[in-house]
Amino acid sequence: MHKFFTPLIEENCAIIEGDDHKHLSRVLRVREGEEVLINDLRGMDFRGKVLEIGKTRSVVELLERSLVSTESPVEVTLYQGIPKAGKMDLIVQKCTELGVTRIVPVKTQRVVVNSTEFKKMDRLNRIALEAAKQSKRSRIPVIEEPMSFEKMLEEIPHLDLFLVPYENAEEFGFHRLVLDQPKAASCGILIGPEGGFEEAEIEELRRRGARIITLGQRILRTETAGFTALTLVQTFYGDMGGSR
Repeated sequence: MHKFFTPLIEENCAIIEGDDHKHLSRVLRVREGEEVLINDLRGMDFRGKVLEIGKTRSVVELLERSLVSTESPVEVTLYQGIPKAGKMDLIVQKCTELGVTRIVPVKTQRVVVNSTEFKKMDRLNRIALEAAKQSKRSRIPVIEEPMSFEKMLEEIPHLDLFLVPYENAEEFGFHRLVLDQPKAASCGILIGPEGGFEEAEIEELRRRGARIITLGQRILRTETAGFTALTLVQTFYGDMGGSR
C-alpha cells in the first residue's frame, strides 16, 4: 500500500498536493477508490481511500487510524561531524531508513568543511522525507542546523546513552556495553568527520559521561561508521533483528 505524507487534513479527509499529487496520479497511477496510507507529519498514520484525483490535488478519505507503528522503541540522535560535500545526502537517506530520530551536523576540531557553507537544509529535509516514504516510517527525522561541539556536550546528560565510536578505543564494544546497560530509551551517537577526533575531544567526551566504543578492527569511513553504529543500536536496543 502506497504511503503519503501531508499536513493538510480537514475533518476526515487528507489533501495531497504538489509533487506528491503528481507522484500519486502520474507515476504510481493510483485510481479513485484505491486504499493508501496517510501520515499527518506528526507521527500519526491513517488508512485511507482515494475519493478524488484532480488536476492539482487528490482527496483521500481517512477510514481509520493505523495501530501499526514502524518506529523503534529507542529514539536515536546522530551527531555527525560535518563531512565533505555529498556525503551528508547519503547519511541522511540511509539513517532515515535505519530509524534515526534526529540528525545534527557537528563542528568538531578536524572538520574541514566551512560550516558557514553548510546551507543544504531544505535539500536534506527533502531527502529525509523521501526516505521516510520509501521505508514507510511513521515519523520524519528532524535535520537540524550545524551545532558546535560545546553545545552538543550539553545534550549528553539528557540521553540515556551517548556513544562515540573511536578507532583507538580499547576492546569495549556493544556486547560489553549491553551487559553494563541493557536498556535505553534514548541514545546519542557521535561520529567524527574524515579527520577523526582530537584526543582532547575524546577525553572531554569521556569526562562528560560518553561511552567510547569500538566498532571492530577495521577503520570505517565517517558515513559507514554512522550506519554501523545505528544498526547496532537498533539491534541491541531497538527493533532490528526480530523479537528476542
